[in-house]
Amino acid sequence: MEEQTPILNLNRIKGGGGGIRRPLWVSVLVLFTVIALFSLHINREYSIFSIPLDFISGRVGLVSGYQQKSCSDFFKQVPARKVVKSIRDFGGIGDGKTSNTKAFQRAMEFMARFTESGGSQLVVPKGRWLTGSFNLTSNFTLFLEYGAVILGSQDPNEWPIIDALPSYGRGRERLGARHISLIHGNGLTNVVITGENGTVDGLGKMWWDLWWNRTLVHTRGHLVELINSQNILIQNLTLMNSPFWTIHPIYCRNIVIRNMTILAPLNAPNTDGIDADSSLNVCIEDCYIESGDDLISVKSGWDQYGMKMARPSSNIIVRRVKGTTPTCSGVGIGSEMSGGVSNVLIEDLYVRDSAAGVRIKTDIGRGGYIVNITINNMRMERVKVPIRFSRGANDHPDEKWDPKALPKVRGIFISNVVSLESKRPPLLVGIEEAPFEDIHMKNISLFGLAPSMKWNCEFISGSSYSVFPAPCSQLLKNESTIQCPN
Repeated sequence: MEEQTPILNLNRIKGGGGGIRRPLWVSVLVLFTVIALFSLHINREYSIFSIPLDFISGRVGLVSGYQQKSCSDFFKQVPARKVVKSIRDFGGIGDGKTSNTKAFQRAMEFMARFTESGGSQLVVPKGRWLTGSFNLTSNFTLFLEYGAVILGSQDPNEWPIIDALPSYGRGRERLGARHISLIHGNGLTNVVITGENGTVDGLGKMWWDLWWNRTLVHTRGHLVELINSQNILIQNLTLMNSPFWTIHPIYCRNIVIRNMTILAPLNAPNTDGIDADSSLNVCIEDCYIESGDDLISVKSGWDQYGMKMARPSSNIIVRRVKGTTPTCSGVGIGSEMSGGVSNVLIEDLYVRDSAAGVRIKTDIGRGGYIVNITINNMRMERVKVPIRFSRGANDHPDEKWDPKALPKVRGIFISNVVSLESKRPPLLVGIEEAPFEDIHMKNISLFGLAPSMKWNCEFISGSSYSVFPAPCSQLLKNESTIQCPN
C-alpha cells in the first residue's frame, strides 16, 4: 500500500534545530482548509457532476486514479489471431472513389478459412475505403488503423435485400424485406470490431432523403448489425451517418460496446445510436452519441411477432454515456418491447439539449413486460421532459395485432437525478387497463420549471422521497413493500 503523508500534525514548523509553535487557531484554520479542499476534490471526481464535458473530442475521459465500474467482462477475451492481413492484400484501394466491395468480400471469404484454426484479423489502413455491405466471420477481428475510414456505398444495390427479422414480421419502416447492414454478421462467435479510433461513415444522406421524400422502397439498413451472435466486442471507433439505427445487436448474448463515438446530424431520421434488441448480457459504457433519435434504446420485438418469438432483452447495463438528441431520449425502453425487457441498469448518464432524458414507451397491443429497471446518477441540461413514460405509440406491424395484448410495466427505480433548465415537468402516463406499478423515485431535483407546472401522471402508482418539485399524488403514497434504492 502506498504510504500516505499525515495531515493532522500541522501545528509545528521544523527548522534551525528548533521549533516555532503556531497559535492553535491557525492550526485549526489550516486543517479545515485542507479538509475543504480535499472534499471538493473528492466531490469533483466522484459526483455525477464530474462527468466530463469534453464535447469537442466526443470521448469520455477516465478520472485519474479512480477505478471506474465496468461491465466489460461480459466479453471473454480471445487469443491473438493466427492470420493477419490488410485489405490491400485483396486489391483494396483507399482513394475514397474506387469501390472495394469485391475486395472486402474476397477478404472475408479468405478469413473464414481460419475460423477453426486460430482465427484471423483484417486490417484497414489509413485511407478512405468505399464499399458496399460485407459479412463478418467467427473468431475474427476487424481493425481500423488511425486515419482509416470505411465509407458506405452510394449504390443501393450494394446494400442487398434480406429477410425481415422474425420478431418484427416485416421491415420496421416498410412492408416486406429490408436492406442489409453495411457491416453484418449472423451466427457468429468471438468477434472484435475495433481500431485506433478509425471511422465507419455510412454516408446516410442518400437514405435519409429517400425517407423524407417518401420514396423509400425497403427499410433502410443499419451501419452494424449482428444477429444470433455471442461474445462480441465493439470498441475504440467512430461510427457516423448511419442510414438507420447505428449499432443493432439482435438475438445476441455477451455483447460489449465501449469507448465509441457515434454521430449523425440531429435531424437525421431514426439514427438511433445503439439498439440492444432481444439480447442478453449487453454492456454499453463510456460512449458519446449525437443522433436524430434515441441515444440508447432497448427493444425486444414488435407486437404479435415479438410475443410469438419471446426473446427478451435482459441484463442490460448502460454506464457513462453522454450525448444529445433534439427529438428523442437519452435512453428509451420500447416502444417495441413485446418479447419483454428486464434487469436493466442505467447509471452515470449525461443528456443535454434533448427531448427527454429517459423514456419508457409502450402501448396496447404490445404485450410483453418492462420490469426491474434501475436508473441512477443522471444529469440533464436543457432537456424538455426529463422523465417520460408514455403510451400511444399507435404503430403496429399489420392489422393482425391484438388489442387485448396489454404490456406489464412494474418495478422502475429512478434515483439521484439533477435536471437543469428543465422545460416541462415529468410526464408519467400508464395504460388504464394495465397501470404502471411500483414506480419509485428518490433524490430527484428538477430546476427551471415554473411554479405553476405540475407533474402529469395517469394510471401509475409508487412512491417518492426527496423529490423537487413535489411529484404527483400517485407517487406520494408508499403502498408498495419495494423500497427505492440507495
